Amino acid sequence: MEEGTFKSPGDCGDTEADYAVLQWDTRVDCEVRQILDRVADKWSLLVIALLDQRSLRFTELKRKIDGVSQRMLTRTLRHLERDGLVERTVYPTVPPRVDYALTPLGASLHTTIKALVTWTEDHQNEIATARNTYDRKTLEEEAAQLASV
Repeated sequence: MEEGTFKSPGDCGDTEADYAVLQWDTRVDCEVRQILDRVADKWSLLVIALLDQRSLRFTELKRKIDGVSQRMLTRTLRHLERDGLVERTVYPTVPPRVDYALTPLGASLHTTIKALVTWTEDHQNEIATARNTYDRKTLEEEAAQLASV
């Protein structure tokens, strides 16, 4: 095998040994990258967070997620279901009732998401300060460039 090539299209490297972000290959066929793209999507994060409390119907999810379109919520739920993170249950009523719930795999992901949210809450003031510092510095640099012209 040629140096720098992977064993299979879905093999993106070993993320356990000698951890490096460059192992998250940017190739389209990289499974790790595809999964990260899916679970880190803003709509997926919100759906997983909401379903941690209890199962919800589609309309309940749509009402609770500000700004999501019906089409985007449908796509997000289908993708999460395909990945084994969400379970869809259809009840034979008229009209049909459909509930969505986290699978055990989805619940384990929620634990990780919750840690990320907690980190964000703990550091939001530091981030706001850094943003203000950066913005002020950028404005000063732009003003200096305009003054030198």
